[in-house]
Amino acid sequence: MIYVHGPGTRALWTLFVAASVILLVSCIQSTRTPGKGAAPSPGLAFVDYRHLNGGPDGIALMDLDPESPDFGKILQQVEMGPGVLPHHLYFNRDQSKLYNTALGGERLYEVGLERDANGFPTITEVTPIDVGDNFVGEDIYFTEDGSRFYMTFMGGGGGERDGTVGLFDAKTDQLIEVISAPEPTEPGSDTPFILYPHGISANEELGLLMVTSSQPPTGADYGNTVTTIDMKTNRPIKTQLVADGPDDRSLPVEVMLLRDGLPPYALASTTIGGDVWIAPYDEESNTFGDFVKVVDGEQEGLGVALEFYIHTSHAGRKELYISFGAPGVINVYSLDFLPELRLKRTLPAGPGAHHMSFFETRSGREVVVVQNNLLNIEGLNAGTLMVVDIHTGEVLNTLDMKATYGLLPESIEAAFGHGHDVHH
Repeated sequence: MIYVHGPGTRALWTLFVAASVILLVSCIQSTRTPGKGAAPSPGLAFVDYRHLNGGPDGIALMDLDPESPDFGKILQQVEMGPGVLPHHLYFNRDQSKLYNTALGGERLYEVGLERDANGFPTITEVTPIDVGDNFVGEDIYFTEDGSRFYMTFMGGGGGERDGTVGLFDAKTDQLIEVISAPEPTEPGSDTPFILYPHGISANEELGLLMVTSSQPPTGADYGNTVTTIDMKTNRPIKTQLVADGPDDRSLPVEVMLLRDGLPPYALASTTIGGDVWIAPYDEESNTFGDFVKVVDGEQEGLGVALEFYIHTSHAGRKELYISFGAPGVINVYSLDFLPELRLKRTLPAGPGAHHMSFFETRSGREVVVVQNNLLNIEGLNAGTLMVVDIHTGEVLNTLDMKATYGLLPESIEAAFGHGHDVHH
């Protein structure tokens, strides 16, 4: 079960994640390619989906450019198997490999791609990666040198109160190390721990990585902390509260450590309450200070704060995009006044507003595609892909995947590489 705090209320939602390991069924259906010599649509995207009618879950290659005659069409569909629940799509650092985490199935897959002379992609295979005894794959962080990646496992090794972070060789995809830290038995202890990790982010200049404590696969409990990990030793060094108090089970979901020339703050979103928190970097201790709430979801009529993206516009303006599943909006904030987050504009989305992908249409309009669904939770599962002008907020087109295909979109990534500047 998961508590989702909408505006002024706390509603109980039921969430079940299939935990059985299911062998990959790689069924690649027909691909539509553009005419010979034609440039591929700029709106091509990979979309993870769950099948709503008992069929296998999988990945679809779709055209989401609102100016394309093929808008909303599935150009290729790859089945991964029933109950796999593909969850996040990630290109590696140099965008040469595509990965897909999963809540069920084999937890992590590499998506093989081939491109024609014009860059049009075709999925050739989907290969499971050995993650050892880790359960429920969530988020990934790739190191800047391209040598390794860290991945959170919300279910850890399968224990009742568990959670792990896997370290992988990014060249061979081999699991190198499993980072774990059990909760201290002494109440109030300052001993750092890793519990139900979901979100992950790093600032390699500082040598720090941070993960959130969200919830176990059964949904029977909720975390309210984040844990900082020393990237030199891969050992947790600090666990701190991201909540109104120790008894506030805020369920932090995503974290972002600002980097690339931005002041080194840590941001965290909490599902219960729909809040956004920020913590300053403390140079003396080489850790982050206390988290302070900078977006109060209840006061602002927002619930279910989810993803962080930083996007740079044509004008060179770097802005922070945050999705709020209830009522379903994208808030765009200035990064010029940190630690304050000043709201610049609100873009429309649908219930369950979640992942995003940015691109330019054929005519050069700057748009974002918003995937509107959070784990098929009732009231947060619009099942749509909405294309919105990032400057005007105009909705240029909407695809109802649930009604059109009987599929529910779980995540989205541009087909040409990172559809964002920074994601977590």
